[in-house]
Amino acid sequence: MKITELFNEKQNNLKSAKPITIAFIGDSVTQGCFECYVKGDKIVPVFDYKNAYSTRVREILNVLYPSVQINVINSGVSGDSATGGLNRLERDVLSYNPDLVVVSFGLNDSLRGSGGLIKYADSLSKIFDKLAESGTETIFLTQNYMCTEIAPSIKDEQYKIQAEQCAKLQNDGVLKEYYDKAKELCLEKGVKVCDTYSVWEKMNSAGVKVTGLLSNLLNHPIREFHYYIAIKLIETVFGV
Repeated sequence: MKITELFNEKQNNLKSAKPITIAFIGDSVTQGCFECYVKGDKIVPVFDYKNAYSTRVREILNVLYPSVQINVINSGVSGDSATGGLNRLERDVLSYNPDLVVVSFGLNDSLRGSGGLIKYADSLSKIFDKLAESGTETIFLTQNYMCTEIAPSIKDEQYKIQAEQCAKLQNDGVLKEYYDKAKELCLEKGVKVCDTYSVWEKMNSAGVKVTGLLSNLLNHPIREFHYYIAIKLIETVFGV
């Protein structure tokens, strides 16, 4: 990707080359939400930005390019969808003139069922078009799995309902439909894909209890997996 040329340029011309800016736009996973707890009639996430994959990406790049100033914009919003991302793209991403944008939507979009695919694809397509028009390089990060079962440790009835919904979307293949649609769109638009969903598929097929890899037992990957996502994104940047 061209951003590697910018890293090299900045490293060799610290005074004349501009700092590198990478923006991330997505949902709660992007924002850095992990465990959840029940408060009244709401399920509230725990925010841990230092362990979000965007932070980990900057840490790795700081090791690779120690003299380069790297600005990271985390524009993840818990509960957001591709349509919401499109509506706030200018304010939350393009206004920072990023060199690279990582887009990741699908989890919340899938809550609308198969009937929401058209709107999802339309919003995602417009996001990609706006980023291309701005001259910004783009990576689409595919979503992780949702839970495949209701964890025995879930006691709260409201939480169980959420788990049942997530498990149904996952096990009935609805989330996979959104994954397939996003990959199809990326191929059409020439957008780079960082595919972590397929990793979850392989782990699940190999007998890994993937629900245990979700910090909230619903749809938020554990902190260790955020580090893995960061590594996969770095590999995508370098074309590995």
